[in-house]
This record gives sequence, structure tokens and C-alpha cells, in this order.
Amino acid sequence: MNPCLCFGLSTRSTLSYVALSSTRQTVKEDKAIIYEDWKENILPLLDSPLPFNLNPNFFGVEQYLAARSLIASRSFAIDEFHESGMVPLADLFNHKTGAEDVHFTSVSSHSDSKSDTECSKNDLQANTGDNEPSSENSYSDGGGSDTSGGSDLDSSLVLGDHTTALEMIMVKDVKVGNEVFNTYGLVGNAALLHRYGFTEPDNPFDIVNIDLELVSQWSLSLFSGRYSRAKLSLWRRLGYSGCVSENTEYFEISSDGEPQIELLILLYIMLLPEDTYHKLDLTLSTKGNSNGSIGMILSEKGKFMLEKASEEVSRDLLLTKDVCNALRLLADMRDSFYGSNSMKDDIEALGNCCIRRERKLYYSLILRISERGILERLRTYAASGVQSFRTAKRSSVRKKLKKT
Repeated sequence: MNPCLCFGLSTRSTLSYVALSSTRQTVKEDKAIIYEDWKENILPLLDSPLPFNLNPNFFGVEQYLAARSLIASRSFAIDEFHESGMVPLADLFNHKTGAEDVHFTSVSSHSDSKSDTECSKNDLQANTGDNEPSSENSYSDGGGSDTSGGSDLDSSLVLGDHTTALEMIMVKDVKVGNEVFNTYGLVGNAALLHRYGFTEPDNPFDIVNIDLELVSQWSLSLFSGRYSRAKLSLWRRLGYSGCVSENTEYFEISSDGEPQIELLILLYIMLLPEDTYHKLDLTLSTKGNSNGSIGMILSEKGKFMLEKASEEVSRDLLLTKDVCNALRLLADMRDSFYGSNSMKDDIEALGNCCIRRERKLYYSLILRISERGILERLRTYAASGVQSFRTAKRSSVRKKLKKT
């Protein structure tokens, strides 16, 4: 697999095409961390001519960045003792999301038979916090090669209580002549581009992030700053929060366009009528700080009751006409991050792009198109909510007419 193409000597061109708030910011922060690492560990060697006498042309920050990216994108998380390592031949297998043919495993010596532990492709930066590699029990069969038999490992392959032998095992049959795939994890295209420098069309694990800051901008376009802060405070007092990464709070939109429930609740609270808001605020104040122990179920008429947080809030009750309109506006605001080009322009650009000559542009365009597709599905989700609201309203009117 190619080294991480988001890094190296021509990062700027890729970032200009990606133009994403979360991925772009993460790349910038990772570059800053790597620069500090270079300054702490490599620069002193360049400033001390003896005994190394290194050529600065080969040990500059850009060369260090390229080398660091190459290793990070090809290394595996072995175990707690060895941490990460470069494994000969193992990185020859290309990635395929959810359709791997092999598992890369470490082999324990504390069993009469081989006990396999899966080794994961390493994160680009351990400090990212998401999708941290972990060891799991891997397949011992499943239609592939049987790895339970055979002679015991030679004792020279074991260092104390830790594994020094690794295996690549088949987990299913592969037709002769077909490519054999590994997997680097069940991750979306933003993570694949960030860590390994490539993306996949139609990746089912793609998501779009909508930052809390963007929601605040939407709220300030309608209400005063004091009003917005009060509603946000109430939402937090009810025990809700978004996802947090790299000191940024955000909400996820799934690949099918469905927004995170916490975002729907926040929008609902933001749009509550004043009298309903004050009643809810008073009720919560008399009960004290919820500390996440209470949730909220809201009806479409604006009435409410407090329940245990374990009971899931109904999405249908939250999808009022105003909330759905807010979702569509947020989708438009998020889509504006991609610049003036339309999604149709991006699709046309991808069709004219040569992957051999313009890999960075090609993979970045796949990510852009995928994420803009999710935003379009978010608009469809919001529109269907408005339609359901109108249908329910017409049904209610018909019932009232029948009673009269």
C-alpha cells in the first residue's frame, strides 16, 4: 500500500482539495507534533557536527516528515510489549473494507496450541484517540487455512512472556488469480486518507462531522448570543454532549444521512418556545443537576416530561418542521466548506482525474464526493421529516373534523 499521501513534500495541494474542517485540522495538528519531534530529536544532531556530521539536505524537517509518514502508514500494532513495528511482507496486502481474506496475528507461547491475537495497522498518531488499535481473538478457521495444528514454536522465538513470532493466516478461500486483501480496520475515508493516503468509493463507514461551533453560528443567525448560550446550557444540564476530538466538539452524520440524536435534541431545545423553555428550566432547577441521569422526551406540541436517560428519546418527536429546516440549513453551511464547486463539478473532475498521475487529487475527490453525498442524504432525511410532520398534521385535522 502506498505511504500516506496526505503528508510529505506536497501536502498543501492535497489539503486545498480536501478542504474539510476536521480532517484538515487533524493533519495540521499532526504536522505540528511531528515538527516538534524533529526539533527535539533531529535538530540537535544537525547542530552538533561531531560525531555524526549529518548532511542537512537529508535530515531536514520535510525529509523527517516523509520518513515518519512512510513508517506510520505501514507499521502494525503488535502488542503492549513491542508496541508498533515494521513487518516484512505483511504490508504487501492491500486494504479492503469489511472484506479481508487474511488476518495478521501474533502467536502466544502459553498454550499447547497456537493462540492467535490479531495485529492491527497502526494509527498515524497515537494521540488521535479514535479507532485505537486493540488485540482481539482472531479467526481460527472460517473456511480458510487451519492454523490449529503443527509443531510447537521453537523456544528461540519467544522472549520471556512476550511474542516474537507473527503469522499471516487465511480466513476464507480465495479463487486462484484473485488479489488477497487485508483490512486496516472498519474506518471511513477521512481516517483512511489521514492515516494511509488513500480512500475507497462507497465506503459504508464514512461519516460527516458538524462542529458545535457551526450549530452556534446557525443559532446566532436567528437568536441573540444570550439566548443561544442559555439554551446550550440547558442542553448540557440535561446531561447531553457531542463527540469530542482534538479539543473540538462535534456531531456525527452517518453514511445514510441520519444525524446524531444529541444534535436533534440540541436543535429542539434551541427552538423551544419561551414559555416551554422556562417551564423546563424551572423543573430542572428544582431537581438539581442531572449529571446525565435524566433525559428528555418531548412531544411535537412542546410539552415535556423528564425520564431516565436509559430510555431512548424518540426521533419522530424531535423532528418538528423547525428542526428539519435547521438540519437543512446546517447541511448547506457544512457543504459551503467545499468551496464554490458543486458536487456535479467534483464528480466531473474525478472522471477526468488520472489516478496514476494525480493520486492525491483523485483520493481527495472521492472523500469530497462521499461526504457531500452524506450531506445530500441529510437534506433528504430532513425533508422526509417535514413531510411526515405535514402528514401527521393533516391527519390530526381530519380527526378533529370527524369529531365535529
